[in-house]
Amino acid sequence: MNDTPYILHYAPDNASMIIRIALEEIRAPYVTRLVDRHRGGQNAPDYLALNPAGKIPVLETRDGALFETGAILLWLADRHGGLGPAPTAPGRGDMLKWLFFLSNTLHPALRMLFYPGSYAGARAADQERLRAQVRDAILCHLRLLDANWRQSEHPCISDIYLAPMLRWLRLYPADQDAGWFDLTAFPALHSMAQALETRPSVIATQAAEGLGPHPFTAPRAPCPPEGSPT
Repeated sequence: MNDTPYILHYAPDNASMIIRIALEEIRAPYVTRLVDRHRGGQNAPDYLALNPAGKIPVLETRDGALFETGAILLWLADRHGGLGPAPTAPGRGDMLKWLFFLSNTLHPALRMLFYPGSYAGARAADQERLRAQVRDAILCHLRLLDANWRQSEHPCISDIYLAPMLRWLRLYPADQDAGWFDLTAFPALHSMAQALETRPSVIATQAAEGLGPHPFTAPRAPCPPEGSPT
């Protein structure tokens, strides 16, 4: 570590975007290190020493390297404040239950949608069957979230976690028909995403990762200054 408190190991339009938004939101000084996915950088020995699971992101801190998106978000919220209720504050339980729902239920479903071969094997028919099942499950998850989402004046870690996933559902995988997902069908989530993308934290992330002016409500394929999303 140098004098900067945080080093964010990232790839554009990956889950590291979530952590970048959080760091920008709390105005924490940080530097970035590109993980070159095109060359398998997430499986390089130096990176695996930081995250043995070989996934993005990693946040290096003075207390050591952190991985798992939800864990990093919660650590930053507790360390810095401003990203949700403090441990003894009212509303803390509500924040935690939806944070863990995003981390344990929705995010893994997206991984199955994007990488069906890792779960269903090499046969194209099996992969498409899994994708169809996962799409149905994701829509159920989103209906549950939409019915229970409570927007606050300032974004919390659950908002910051969810909005990029809503983006990815529209864009990825590139070979799917994106018509199955319409964010406007979920008015509470659409309103949250619309408000979040006007925040300075998201505007800074747009510029850093080439995401376009409406990264959540009208996403387009990224055009990053460096690196590749896949």
